[in-house]
Amino acid sequence: MTLDEIRKEIDSIDAKLLPLLMARMDCAKQVAAVKKEQNLPVFNAEREQAILDRAADKAGEYGGEARILYATMMDISRALQHDLLGSGGELRGLIHSADTEPQKSGKIACLGESGSFSHEALLNLYPKSVPQFHRTFGEIFTAVENGDADLGLLPVENSSAGSVSEVYDFILKYRFYIIAASTLHVHHCLAAAKLVDARSIGMVYSHPQPLMQCSDYIARNALHTQPCSSTAAAAQMVAQRQEAGIAAICSEYAAKEYGLHIIEHDIQNTTNNCTRFIVISRRLFIPDDAQKISVCFSLPHKTGSLYSVLARFAAAGLNLTKIESRPIADKNFEYDFYLDFTGNVHEERTLNLLCALHDELPRFSFLGNYAEEE
Repeated sequence: MTLDEIRKEIDSIDAKLLPLLMARMDCAKQVAAVKKEQNLPVFNAEREQAILDRAADKAGEYGGEARILYATMMDISRALQHDLLGSGGELRGLIHSADTEPQKSGKIACLGESGSFSHEALLNLYPKSVPQFHRTFGEIFTAVENGDADLGLLPVENSSAGSVSEVYDFILKYRFYIIAASTLHVHHCLAAAKLVDARSIGMVYSHPQPLMQCSDYIARNALHTQPCSSTAAAAQMVAQRQEAGIAAICSEYAAKEYGLHIIEHDIQNTTNNCTRFIVISRRLFIPDDAQKISVCFSLPHKTGSLYSVLARFAAAGLNLTKIESRPIADKNFEYDFYLDFTGNVHEERTLNLLCALHDELPRFSFLGNYAEEE
């Protein structure tokens, strides 16, 4: 057969498959009606596994392909049933009762001291706020939990150094709501107490993230490193010690704040060095211009479970922008997954998907729908 002839045969087969798929979806609607009448759950793990095993067995050499096809059909059938049954009533109520935004003059916890990059990101988002500076990420979460701070601002990812894993651990532990995000263009400088030649510097102080972001410069100049709680804390310490041979890696703002001389500008590995910050809250706020959603969940122990979940985002036309996995404490090789994707919960298809996952997945938490500024 020629290629054109084979393609015509494929088109003929596809023409037969589509009506069968539509008929199967009509059956799913009838199943939903019966489950509603008899108060039965949408998800039946044993039946789905039996169908997958039977399809894979009958398909022979195409067993794996058949398993993926049937798993996808059952996923979309289950999603249709969730939509018809109005699943996720608790989550729907939470989202519909959310206010649009908090007061922007509240107490906000952030890392470091005056002049830190966190402080700069905070001022960009909430210029009238009262910053509360903390030395660790854990202290920020504790301040929000205890009500000592209204909100907390945290760095979660850098374009060159990657994710701030410790922050994701705390996000999954506390499961506060994310109500805003901001991307800050980060420029690091080398600053010392006295105006000296850069070659006289042997030790640099900074937060571990900037030390990674400036690793090329540090290696090229054979510098020793000492981590600090923040870039601003490093600048403050260098200013106080007034010692020769030491310097801070910090922002130009922090250098000026603590009276340091800038020895070199823009020493980060890449010119497009950006850090993404999020704002956490005990209460849920969803602004009118929200365009990013965050969720977390764990997965049942079965083949293809992550693929199955991700396929449903694709089917809903939602673009995933971040996926992170973190081990669950006191569990052997079990993980929570954190996802960011673009969308708005007031779009019916998006809300239906979240409500279905809320009812199906272990440890599911809706973390927020928020705007992201740059």
